[in-house]
Amino acid sequence: MNTSDHVIGIVEDDPDQAALVSHWLEEAGYAVRLFRSAAEFHRRQGSAAVDLLLLDWMLPDSTGPEIAERVRESANSTLPIIFLTARGAEADIVRGLEVGGDDYLVKPPRRAELLARVSAVLRRHGGDDGGRDSLDVAPYAIDFKRRRIAFAGNEVELTQREFDLATFLFRRHGRIVSRDALLENVWNLTASVSTRTVDTHVSRLRKKLELNGEHGWRLAAIYQHGYRLEPV
Repeated sequence: MNTSDHVIGIVEDDPDQAALVSHWLEEAGYAVRLFRSAAEFHRRQGSAAVDLLLLDWMLPDSTGPEIAERVRESANSTLPIIFLTARGAEADIVRGLEVGGDDYLVKPPRRAELLARVSAVLRRHGGDDGGRDSLDVAPYAIDFKRRRIAFAGNEVELTQREFDLATFLFRRHGRIVSRDALLENVWNLTASVSTRTVDTHVSRLRKKLELNGEHGWRLAAIYQHGYRLEPV
């Protein structure tokens, strides 16, 4: 996993454009997940696997606005979306924002501006901790530098994998995270591996951190989708 711990999804069928933007994002410390078509994005549960979506307008099998509308109707309706497209007419920009885009960039993008807008949108959605060493989500206190989590002032004994799983979920609280996304981003394994290990670790983490709703947070299983850590 890259140092930022944020995954940026790119829906783009132009290989040169996708390679350039991916390179910029990876240099900045983001992990990147590339989707060549709308079908691939939906099939791989892209909205559950990324923290922000860079969305082209014209795709082989759909349009950017159609994908954005579908995302806004899904369980991950708050996923940040930035349109990145050659269509720069005012009507297109308005259309992109009306269907749920958080920002709009016209190609060709400029590296510094693209990275600044990605960071800004993540901050607005609470998905960018700005490189902080800690995160307080009462009654939990997460120390990223020391890789420790305290619950009601007492440190909880977690394995390294459990810590990675917990921080991945807390940074995405309120959103459904698929098992495939957890395997790829916490275990660094492909989605073809059995997900039983994910379920086992989630169960242990729920018990250790008492994420049953009694203390303000619930780690819930979402049937056929994955898990969601949500404030109660």
